[in-house]
Amino acid sequence: MKKYIIDTNALISFVTVRNLAQQEIVAALFEAASRSKCSLICHQLVLTEFVFVMSKVYDTPKETINTLLRDFISMPGVEVQQATDFSALLSCWPSKIADFGDAVIAVTARSIKGSIIVTFDEKFKSALKKLGQETV
Repeated sequence: MKKYIIDTNALISFVTVRNLAQQEIVAALFEAASRSKCSLICHQLVLTEFVFVMSKVYDTPKETINTLLRDFISMPGVEVQQATDFSALLSCWPSKIADFGDAVIAVTARSIKGSIIVTFDEKFKSALKKLGQETV
């Protein structure tokens, strides 16, 4: 079964209308996960970043964000990852991946063999390609 590591921008694209093409890609993955066709792994840092962006950028009420998070983490096929290998993280940040949050995602993916990162951040995708990590 394929395992997808969800980046913050993928979650934001799913719950907003900022980019319908991105929303469709993520919606298809959520649908596949709900039918046990794949697994979606979300690091807890992504949830923290999601709360910040939805609150500060999209001015979403905290109660709404709470509901979105509850619905997301209770979806079939979704796993929240809490562990971080800080030795691995610090070996790639900031030298290989400049953004700390992106480095957390990359290290999480590296720890899960064959996983694919779902991100729409082109700079992050470029860094991941250099590291040999597959992306959507």
